[in-house]
Amino acid sequence: MRTTRSRLAALAAAAALATTLAACGGGGGGGYGGGASTPTDTMSGSSSGGGSGSAGALSTADSDLGTIVVDGQGMTVYYYTPDEAGSGKSECTGECLAAWPPVHAGSATPEVQGVTAEVGTITGNDGESQVTLDGRPVYLYAGDAAPGDVAGQGLQDIWWVVAPDGSEITTMPGSGGGGGY
Repeated sequence: MRTTRSRLAALAAAAALATTLAACGGGGGGGYGGGASTPTDTMSGSSSGGGSGSAGALSTADSDLGTIVVDGQGMTVYYYTPDEAGSGKSECTGECLAAWPPVHAGSATPEVQGVTAEVGTITGNDGESQVTLDGRPVYLYAGDAAPGDVAGQGLQDIWWVVAPDGSEITTMPGSGGGGGY
């Protein structure tokens, strides 16, 4: 009986996530997908759910998509297509920020390892310093539960994993790339 309840709970959660994803549209904070968990804020050492980072804010890791940019905890970093490079702002607001927390910067010059894109910061929509790559804000996906997860890849055709050179990775998991981790 317990197994049946667990299965029903999992199915209900999956249905709720599917409904949320289906209701999402593009632009201005829409199209953000759902979220299963909230990443830990490693910059401040708290679990505020407001983004992430670490003393080494960004580095690289091998994944099913090849070499990708990750935060200080190894969580996958994403771009949001509506954000314009060099605009100095994020288009991800409201519910979008709950599902796609910004990668926070611990300083005006975040530390990186293996990332060749130009690194900078903006004031994010949560009022904190947000990391940018080649002038574009970067985010985590609350639906990624563990390092190496790329569950946000390609959601609504507006969320893309970031390559170390700052380009968008637009391939989908299992369609080529690295060996995972």
